[in-house]
Amino acid sequence: MHTRKQQLEAFQRLLDIIDELREKCPWDHKQTFDSLRTNTIEETYELSDAIINHDMHNICKELGDVLMHIAFYSKMASETGDFDIKDVCDAICDKLVYRHPHVFGDIKAEDTDQVLKNWESLKLKEKDGNKTVLGGVPDSLPSLIKAYRIQDKARNVGFDWEKREDVWDKVAEENAEVREAITRGDQDDIEAEFGDLLFSIINAARLYGVNPDNALERTNKKFIKRFNYLETESKKDGKTLGDMTLGEMDQYWDRAKTEA
Repeated sequence: MHTRKQQLEAFQRLLDIIDELREKCPWDHKQTFDSLRTNTIEETYELSDAIINHDMHNICKELGDVLMHIAFYSKMASETGDFDIKDVCDAICDKLVYRHPHVFGDIKAEDTDQVLKNWESLKLKEKDGNKTVLGGVPDSLPSLIKAYRIQDKARNVGFDWEKREDVWDKVAEENAEVREAITRGDQDDIEAEFGDLLFSIINAARLYGVNPDNALERTNKKFIKRFNYLETESKKDGKTLGDMTLGEMDQYWDRAKTEA
């Protein structure tokens, strides 16, 4: 691995390149916070894909793209006098030191749960921190991840099931309410009850130490792999999916479970 001096030199090189691009490249020169935002979201998802695939080469590459965006935003802000990269670094360093008194202070934290409880408590005390326990959950988060974060934050202040096994009664209750809403035929109620059911299942996953977003993505990938097998193998046999019966497709699907 590289020395700290080499690491700092590499970061300095990035900042120098961003300065030059902002000055001399027509595309870079005209970018704004708003125009760059969607690109940043895309880069973040590309990093997420690389992490899910445990692809260290692409994790390194995508981290570079995200870091470039951080440097770019900081450069744009420095031009208006709002902040620069030093302010960004100082802000996160100050936050990390403040929120880790068990490392940089004299507070004791024996396990991860205590660290998280201290973290949430300290965030509420910060001058410009979250004013409420759930205030730090971004509105724009995907709904599944948002539900998980909401539940996790509530847990950190003690609002949680006493026994995780009890959550299954809640899941069963919400499932029954979905079926009742379907029987009534009220589409608005059906949507609301499905939301409650999904929320309870996400809660169950959390209680059993499973990140529901990771679990769902794992199933997505499995379904895609098996469906692609179904499509490819049926084509080899001269068949078209739209013309096949469900029973015919199920035969390929069963093969996909063992071969794909």
